[in-house]
Amino acid sequence: MQQELKLRIISGIILAAIVLAATWYGGLAFRALSSLIGLLIYYEWSAITGLQREQPAANVVGWAWQGAIALAILLERFDWALGALLALFLVAIGFVVLRGVSRWFPAGVVYAGLTGIALAEIRGADLSGLHAMLFVFAVVWATDILAYFVGRAIGGPKLAPKISPGKTQSGAMGGAVSAVIAGSLIAYIFVPGADWVVAAAVAFILSVCSQAGDLFESFIKRRFGVKDSSHLIPGHGGVMDRVDGLIFACFAAFLLATGFSLIKGGAAAPLGAALFGL
Repeated sequence: MQQELKLRIISGIILAAIVLAATWYGGLAFRALSSLIGLLIYYEWSAITGLQREQPAANVVGWAWQGAIALAILLERFDWALGALLALFLVAIGFVVLRGVSRWFPAGVVYAGLTGIALAEIRGADLSGLHAMLFVFAVVWATDILAYFVGRAIGGPKLAPKISPGKTQSGAMGGAVSAVIAGSLIAYIFVPGADWVVAAAVAFILSVCSQAGDLFESFIKRRFGVKDSSHLIPGHGGVMDRVDGLIFACFAAFLLATGFSLIKGGAAAPLGAALFGL
């Protein structure tokens, strides 16, 4: 147990250092990290759902297109990446309809591909992107930490007992409140001109989505009878185990920021700034 705890701490520190360094530098460094996360998620998803074993042809197609999406992200061509994701999704639907491939194939395509795109798009290469990623991280971490402690302290009705018996409704509410506070603090400290109402509302939405992402991954693992998504991270399980809440929060942040940007008439405006109502 001591050796496992030591391994968990060391690998956690190394991972945190890599993620924070890439987030700080942004640009190619963070796009490379985003691409890698997307590819690793697809690897874990295809292993969990049996795609590797049961549908090798579909899996090869999935890998080829996921590689194309990752390359487009590296080249900062997010229009290509989104186009490739849409094309792959349609191809995956074709596999389901014409060849009887599992419906988990197109679901995994979107889950993995959109993760890399959303992460890289939110961070971008400017200062507003850095602030936006810090905002997302703060909201997700505050949600996870306070949901756990509030749930343990207060208890009460379960949130989704058939999916994750340990989670409580009190914990979910505590996590959401702490996320709003954490997100508002990030906006106050780093983005003086931010619209506070927008920032608080976005923090709440991301917190809810983060908790939904956590439940979603728990559902997937229960559905396929696995404890961890993989053993890629020593002492921590897999990548999906560590970023389940972050994935859904990034999906929501990407869609909200894109919507805000388009409403303001600036499709080319930084998504990071749009997330704060700027």
